[in-house]
Amino acid sequence: MQTEDLIKQIEFIKEIDKLKYIQRRTKLFNSDRNENDAEHSWHLAMMAIILSQHANVPIDVLKVVKMVLIHDIVEIDAGDTFIYDTVKNHTNTDEELLAARRIFGLLPDAQRDEMIALWEEFEAGKTAEAKFAKSMDRLEPLLQNVSNNGGTWKEFDVDYQMVYYKKSVIKYGSESIWRYAENLINESVDKGTLKKE
Repeated sequence: MQTEDLIKQIEFIKEIDKLKYIQRRTKLFNSDRNENDAEHSWHLAMMAIILSQHANVPIDVLKVVKMVLIHDIVEIDAGDTFIYDTVKNHTNTDEELLAARRIFGLLPDAQRDEMIALWEEFEAGKTAEAKFAKSMDRLEPLLQNVSNNGGTWKEFDVDYQMVYYKKSVIKYGSESIWRYAENLINESVDKGTLKKE
């Protein structure tokens, strides 16, 4: 049984290497190179550890780290949907659920069930851990765009209202981080790197 589990786990580990090839629209800090999903997930995990004291309520940090490390694995099959996409809904959960079942299904049953449950909890965004994980997911690209003088906001003609709406989710995980993020958004308008109509 142990050997069978190990074989399944190694197959999963090999499969998720594909995450390194999924390109995101956002670019690395102060860079013109696009970030990939694996880099994004690693960065969110570090952010969750470092910023956990700012959560609105006490959270299980390890659970948040697990969530942010696995939340985009489904994009191996479903692809990355740009948060500001005006054609395809960013919450394409049916397509992503199929991907979650296939990819996490490579694991032994107990790990499969844990990973799918964590992924579903993140997607639902109801628990304190999921809210904080989503805060990290929305904060990182904001910091990247600020560092790149508007980055994807300018590239894809995204305005203040859309950025404010999409980023306001941060407050459900951390009011203090949201105040910081809101200030960055307003400063970006003042600097002319985010348009406000």
